[in-house]
Amino acid sequence: MPATTRDVTIRQATGDDLQAVLVVGRTTWPATYYSIAGEDYIQAGLAKWWTEEATIPAIRAGRVTVAEVDGQVVGVATVGPRDGHLVLWKLYVLPEHQGRGIGSALLDAVLENAREDQHEVQLSYLDGNTSAAAFYRHQGFVEFDREAGGGGVPDDIWMRRFLRPADDADDPAGDPS
Repeated sequence: MPATTRDVTIRQATGDDLQAVLVVGRTTWPATYYSIAGEDYIQAGLAKWWTEEATIPAIRAGRVTVAEVDGQVVGVATVGPRDGHLVLWKLYVLPEHQGRGIGSALLDAVLENAREDQHEVQLSYLDGNTSAAAFYRHQGFVEFDREAGGGGVPDDIWMRRFLRPADDADDPAGDPS
């Protein structure tokens, strides 16, 4: 029987989750990006972002959240800073567990954790990743920027979601941007 969100445990990753987190990345990247950006992009991303060296610091810093079904990590979300903002750098769910609310549960956990001290959460996805675009729009994210990919790589489309109204003391005009 397929897992539902009731069967999913969302928690902060620990060092014991390292290999499982890497399996999620190494499984989802080819499935997600092959038709959008090609083999070279996949291999470069796997070598840069889905290694022990790249993942251990994020786990140690408490920036990785995992989704677990029956004791198996099936999804991962990673956040980190960029230009003074919190960015959702990774949100991936194993293909056989997609469409069951696991990605939404991971995102909800990230947003809840950020709500206390962040005004917004930003993220990017590759142009052409229509599944990501639809998912994030459905979750209340709106596009605010685009960065040219170059070298045959599609553009990065940047989205954000405001978590709370702008603090009038921080911005007298009340402008959330």
